[in-house]
Amino acid sequence: MAKVSPLQFIQQVRTEVGKVHWPTRREVMLTTIMVFIMAALAATFFSLTDLAIRTGLSAVVGGFGA
Repeated sequence: MAKVSPLQFIQQVRTEVGKVHWPTRREVMLTTIMVFIMAALAATFFSLTDLAIRTGLSAVVGGFGA
């Protein structure tokens, strides 16, 4: 691997950073909202799944105790 001077490295970094597509404020807001919506949906799904499993296990365990 070729060694470069610190000045060349900084120039290369600046060139690469210039190639980056930076998101607009609107894109950031939309993706942030989508993340919150997906997190809420996942939390709801897992809460309902947990409730169903807990209810089922309580019915099975309670059935043996009676």
